[in-house]
Amino acid sequence: MKTTYWTTTILLSIFLLWSAWTYLYSKPAIEGVRVLGFPDHFRIQLAVLKLIAVAILLIPQIPIQIKEWAYAGIGLFFITAIVAHIVHKDPYIITLINLVFVGLLITSNIYLHKIFC
Repeated sequence: MKTTYWTTTILLSIFLLWSAWTYLYSKPAIEGVRVLGFPDHFRIQLAVLKLIAVAILLIPQIPIQIKEWAYAGIGLFFITAIVAHIVHKDPYIITLINLVFVGLLITSNIYLHKIFC
């Protein structure tokens, strides 16, 4: 059980770290967020919140109630991304990738509760 929890949590964290980095430093990603219609400050807020969420998920001493807020925020990010990409008529592979990460998020959350509750 711990292996499943840590594998899904680390994969999710790696994606969030990469995504935050691209939101801050990758010109194509920065432009992509603009093209989707989001203001620049929203991109920066998302990057910072993703970094905070990763820290919350990876530090075992953080209370489960706080981890739940991180899971909710990450879930909101994925839902927003899925809706934005569908509305923008981006390739379906982007939505599929986001759905895979939603699956990892759900699995990580389920196993968090199996292990620590």
